[in-house]
Amino acid sequence: MTSIRPDRSIRRPGDGARPQHRAVVARQAGAVPEHSHPTPGPITLMPHRVEAFANAVVAGGGELVELSESTRGLVWLSLDQPELLVASLERYPQIEWIQLPWAGVDGFATVLASFAGRALPLWTSAKGAYSQPVAEHALALTLALLRVVPTRVRATSWSRVPEGRSLYGLNVVLIGAGGIAVELLRLLEPFDTDVTVVRRSTEPFPGARRTITTDRLDEALPDADVVIVAAALTPDTTGLIGAAELARMKPQAVLVNIARGGLIDTDALTAALAAASIHGAGLDVTAPEPLPDGHPLWSEPRVIITPHSADTPDMTAPLLAERIRANVEAFLGHGRFVGIVDTAAGY
Repeated sequence: MTSIRPDRSIRRPGDGARPQHRAVVARQAGAVPEHSHPTPGPITLMPHRVEAFANAVVAGGGELVELSESTRGLVWLSLDQPELLVASLERYPQIEWIQLPWAGVDGFATVLASFAGRALPLWTSAKGAYSQPVAEHALALTLALLRVVPTRVRATSWSRVPEGRSLYGLNVVLIGAGGIAVELLRLLEPFDTDVTVVRRSTEPFPGARRTITTDRLDEALPDADVVIVAAALTPDTTGLIGAAELARMKPQAVLVNIARGGLIDTDALTAALAAASIHGAGLDVTAPEPLPDGHPLWSEPRVIITPHSADTPDMTAPLLAERIRANVEAFLGHGRFVGIVDTAAGY
């Protein structure tokens, strides 16, 4: 079982602790129709109690109880075990609000699909909460690739080849329009980049020069110097970047994925890198994950692979605690829920 186990409680600026990342809350707060609002009541932490998150429930005004007929809200703290979650909901159908720990909820896709179309229970996730550390990691990978760090760290002698590019003024294609996109645009501002956001909606994305829909992705790829994948993994986005898309990218372009491995066709990417048809790739996620020992990507000199570590438990624990606190308040009728999951869309 993999679960979130923080080593400290949430800490706020001014309490004498070192600063934490900001909790991204307000922009994804949503109103729930009155007929779909979950019935307030006691809340259970599962599959185990973690003190930092128990404190967050209490800070939001909630009452903590063991799982029973009195439970009305469920804070799920395991990163897996969907079967246990299903069994709990089947045994206690009176539960009307479930908080999930991930920003992406693809690990619970089957569970969510079984509730698609129902007004209740209401599902919320951590989407947006971890945006700041993940965006920071995406920027780090981008800069490292442009500055040919993969080559430099493998070198055993002084290179005479003048390599490396500045991020300043480059064309960036950002796939996804969630909290990570918001934070990345903020981080990219000093570099005066030209950003195109690719999203499902035609609504212009604040801070981007251009916003296009996903079906027009091919239009943006040929001019991209940097492509950053920050979208949700759904049946519609699986394999979004495949051989055809990679072929449209120029040889100087770099590709960064800090979302889910399944968004990129791993075999196609491996072939493109081996053929030097793109300059490099920075992967915090892979498909399969973990990437098996001996996979060609491990020895590919154009790649940086980090083990799904853009947001470590040390970074995310206080952010999840703040998400829980805010949603407990909403559950009790004192605010708006944040990170509401669309069970039909799968994110």
